[in-house]
Amino acid sequence: MQIIVNADPRDIRATTLAAALDELGFTSPAIATALNGQFISRAKRVDTRLTAGDRLEVLAPMQGG
Repeated sequence: MQIIVNADPRDIRATTLAAALDELGFTSPAIATALNGQFISRAKRVDTRLTAGDRLEVLAPMQGG
């Protein structure tokens, strides 16, 4: 199915948020996620189902200065 990840259309096989993050290579535990504008906690990612056209935002802390 196709979803939008950080404003970029992506085709994925995963049907849950946790599986999609793994498939897309977001493996760091230090990320924040929002699905269709709603924050999704780490604990709820396993149970959060995805549907075609969903908009996923993934934010990771940046180092440097």
